[in-house]
Amino acid sequence: MKKFIRYIFLIFVVVVLIAVLLDVVYTYVFLQSKNRGKIETVFNSSAKKYDVVILGSSRANNHFVSQMFEDKGIKTFNYGMSGGHLFEASLMLKLMLERKYEIKNVILEADLNLSNDHQAEGISALFLPYIHNSSIIKNHFKNESDFKELYYIPFYRYIKYQTKIGVREVFFTGIEKKTTSLYNLGYYPLEKHKNGNMKNNIINLNPLPHNKYYEEIKSLCKKHNINFIAVMTPMCKNVVGMNYFAKVKKAYPEIYNYENTVIDDKYFSSCGHMTDEGAKLFTSRIVKDFFNK
Repeated sequence: MKKFIRYIFLIFVVVVLIAVLLDVVYTYVFLQSKNRGKIETVFNSSAKKYDVVILGSSRANNHFVSQMFEDKGIKTFNYGMSGGHLFEASLMLKLMLERKYEIKNVILEADLNLSNDHQAEGISALFLPYIHNSSIIKNHFKNESDFKELYYIPFYRYIKYQTKIGVREVFFTGIEKKTTSLYNLGYYPLEKHKNGNMKNNIINLNPLPHNKYYEEIKSLCKKHNINFIAVMTPMCKNVVGMNYFAKVKKAYPEIYNYENTVIDDKYFSSCGHMTDEGAKLFTSRIVKDFFNK
């Protein structure tokens, strides 16, 4: 019996040592990455200067054409993340400020994402390789239900989110294979598709009266003397429940409503995402309204 217990203990020790070793190796690879995705590019960067930083979900990533700001002499990067929520946008801004980024204006896409204050697991997982190397990331995740497992169990986070930060991503990161996320100054253009979903129903969607991460972003901008511009971006004309945007305006009167700036279906790839042509129309309006002076 003693031999059996000793054998089980030995297996346990070996498994733990392997997990620790793999955790160290995976983390080391991510700590060297500077040109694959937006998150690791920010985390592994030093101080930068921007006139405009754009934050939000895919409705930021696909709607703000960074080059149109640059053409006006406004240094800009679109850090919108498809699939992301305000949880990730707030953490991204915290990391930029920790790295002493000088930012004059933050444009935040704040509309549909105001309806929740939880993480988008597929995107938030991309921050997890750095959780032991950043008190900012650690504290941002500490109230999540699985924080203890993610933080204290070696290699657990890489197993749980293996499709995002597993062996495949480690390999591509290690060989410095680039993605499209950093092209076009962070903006991702969409095309018109004949099978695009041109109907949407948001009738049951309601903005939270006090979205924690929206308030965090607003507070960070105020603290660091950054001009904060929150906007609602367009949706196609077939959406059911468009009074959602009126609800947002009532709860957050400082948010600028641009949901009806572009409405024709020909400018949309899907009901919630404009094509490149539609995004250019929308961006020209934003540049005109906020930066012509």
